[in-house]
Amino acid sequence: MSTAALADYLDVSTRTVVRWRESLSGPPFVRAGTAIRYRPADVEKWLSASTMTPLRSAA
Repeated sequence: MSTAALADYLDVSTRTVVRWRESLSGPPFVRAGTAIRYRPADVEKWLSASTMTPLRSAA
């Protein structure tokens, strides 16, 4: 999956995906020459690991 495809999938800008990659805070990526690709399984793992459970509110 390309950077643009990942950005579309996550509904974020391509610049956001690039920032994640540069800071190594986004999903794992593969560099093949000058092309950067994301494996769908790696993206799903990254999303699962990034899932936050909201705290209960005090009512």
